[in-house]
Amino acid sequence: MDAFTAGILQRIRSTESDLHDALRSGDEFLAEVEQAELDDLHRLAAEHGVRVPQSA
Repeated sequence: MDAFTAGILQRIRSTESDLHDALRSGDEFLAEVEQAELDDLHRLAAEHGVRVPQSA
């Protein structure tokens, strides 16, 4: 696995965790921000042919 792939997968895992934390705490604004970041990361991964595991 190259550095780009490892990095983007780590960022996705981190953002997913932050999103879940925001949802648990009831912070709707932060949840929207984290979801937008997650969507961007998934788009970036797809553009570069990085397969994102379901639980990444």
